[in-house]
Amino acid sequence: MALSTARAAIDDSEFDRDTSVAARADEPGVYDAELSEGWTIGSAVNGGYLLAVAARALRAWLPHPDPLTITAHYLTPATAGPAVIRTQTVRVGRTMSTGQAFLLQRAEDGTEVERLRVLAGHSALDALPDDVRTSARPPLMPAYDACVGRESAPEGAPFVGSTAIMDRLDLRLDPATAGWAVGAPSGAGVIRGWLGLADGRDHDPLSLLLAVDALPPTAFDLGLQGWTPTLELTVHLRCRPAPGPVRVSLTTRNLAGGLLEEDAEVWDSADRLVAQSRQLARAPRG
Repeated sequence: MALSTARAAIDDSEFDRDTSVAARADEPGVYDAELSEGWTIGSAVNGGYLLAVAARALRAWLPHPDPLTITAHYLTPATAGPAVIRTQTVRVGRTMSTGQAFLLQRAEDGTEVERLRVLAGHSALDALPDDVRTSARPPLMPAYDACVGRESAPEGAPFVGSTAIMDRLDLRLDPATAGWAVGAPSGAGVIRGWLGLADGRDHDPLSLLLAVDALPPTAFDLGLQGWTPTLELTVHLRCRPAPGPVRVSLTTRNLAGGLLEEDAEVWDSADRLVAQSRQLARAPRG
């Protein structure tokens, strides 16, 4: 897919359709959703996608639209199918509101199982001051066309995988951080790449919640293979992204006790830091 700033119509976006929620008329603050198989890794739904679904429900419930800070605890693996999101208001102020959301699914025995618990502070990104004082710099990486896509991965590489979510992403990895795909991980715990959505939809605050959790895990660059389930994820949104794919840089500095942290920075086409995150995850056991 060529690097483009052409906007896809929101109504035609698979991401928006698959993160949509429907308010229950008889239960204020309660929303129904259908978690799509299209955003799964194996049988489990991607954590960033889940967070976007919960944030969309909070956006519908709270008076302020955008999550400035959002923290999720992943309690049990979510699967494709019906889900319910129960939202609560914690506090409402003039420029910021705080709410929480609980995402639940029905187990085979009919009981409700909580998958995700979220606490978020919402405001309006477009109303934030535009003063920027930062020492942060965009990641040094090749241009989009010089990075490698899924079609370049060798047969059997984990980058190819049988993960449905890969078909919905336009992901191009920095070759310097993709050696693990050919059996040569660097051991540095770094993954970088360009990220867009396959249908051409530009990023917005909700899709940035997906972006911080959409690249292959840094555990691959540490020489580990297998599922890396997220236990907790906190995302800070700094501004609304400019059109075009974003650059995502992931780093892990410490793996101990079977756990690792993964720090993400997301930069837009205007060289602005638009999102940051940290997650705690279980290291692969295999």
